[in-house]
Amino acid sequence: MHVGDGIAAGLKLPGLIRENISVYLRSPGEIFSVGGNYYKELNFNPEKTMPVALKPGHLDMQVKLFGLIPIHRMMVNVVAPEEVIPGGQSIGVLLHSEGVMVVGEAAVKTETGKINPAREAGISVGDLILRVNNIKLTGEHQLQQVIDKCGRQGKKVNLLVKHGNEIKELSVKPGLCRETGRYRIGLFVKDSTAGVGTLTFYEPETKMYGALGHMISNYGNDGRISTYNGKIVEASVKGLHPGRKGEPGEKMGMFKGESDIIGTIEKNTRYGIFGKLEKAVITNPYYSKPVSVALSYQIKQGPAEILTVLDEDKIERFTVQIVQVLPGNQNKGLVIKVTDRELIRRTGGIIQGMSGSPIIQNGMLVGAVTHVFINDPTKGYGVLAENMLKEVNLLKNKNFKKKAG
Repeated sequence: MHVGDGIAAGLKLPGLIRENISVYLRSPGEIFSVGGNYYKELNFNPEKTMPVALKPGHLDMQVKLFGLIPIHRMMVNVVAPEEVIPGGQSIGVLLHSEGVMVVGEAAVKTETGKINPAREAGISVGDLILRVNNIKLTGEHQLQQVIDKCGRQGKKVNLLVKHGNEIKELSVKPGLCRETGRYRIGLFVKDSTAGVGTLTFYEPETKMYGALGHMISNYGNDGRISTYNGKIVEASVKGLHPGRKGEPGEKMGMFKGESDIIGTIEKNTRYGIFGKLEKAVITNPYYSKPVSVALSYQIKQGPAEILTVLDEDKIERFTVQIVQVLPGNQNKGLVIKVTDRELIRRTGGIIQGMSGSPIIQNGMLVGAVTHVFINDPTKGYGVLAENMLKEVNLLKNKNFKKKAG
């Protein structure tokens, strides 16, 4: 919990039980007070009294029903609020996969007919080809050269393939394509992933950033793409495809040649992508100073706003409603509904490319937009900002933690 908050304010119990509980607090130092008086130990009923945390430290909290029956015990960490600069800028994401990714199939047209050697060997869309002839694979051009060379020598190509969580060695015999004059195995591959998303936050002291709010995964499975040589650059939005029921919309973006946002991608997790900005000129037209990051108990159902770009590089803010708060270690901690008529008119609601758009409530960063409801583009999910900051060690266990029950 944050310094200045009421201790036990985030304790969620039914009203009838709450009226009949007592809370016992104990700390090694005087870090909380009631009415200006400091205490190391205190028994109180949260309906009548609410001690305030005054400085960082640790508290042992025990909750008892009727003052006799233990129902909960936890260790509470009191911390100073973490502050970050809210994002909202559109970014281009360039994330190189480990090896090359199989994104499609194409039969090889030989003199005797069509063949597909890769499919016959057991390779499918979504697989990663990690090595070729025991050599680490770094790009699709390298794979094409080795396949053609082996084909001309009458040899098979030995591939190390990752299928889901399984890694297997396969041998494939290339076929001579009569259309290209090259030996092929019948695959379309890609050695990097590119797309448009939104920057969520930037921490000036460490230069760490967070974006997207969700993991970038392989085609055809839920495997995480390696962050090898990945980076982000500034992007400009050139057009919009509005979302409709059953048809998610999207932003059409273009990467900027001279970018004011250039950073590495160090982590690709279920809470987003994270790294350091190498060239950072981060400004926000609505929040000129850093804002506090809300912990889950500070987020309320009710009005909030999101920051995102819909035209070129102009950050705009739009109203939303936080419908539900789902605290915990999950990547869908918020349910939101777009209430801004202008945003609905222009986009239909939440569209692809908004992932990572910061959600602000009461002047605090509470989360980031992540997913849209397919059957209702005005609704979607958000990830808690608290969980995003934990991924880059900017917020270590700074929420209520259950120690014993």
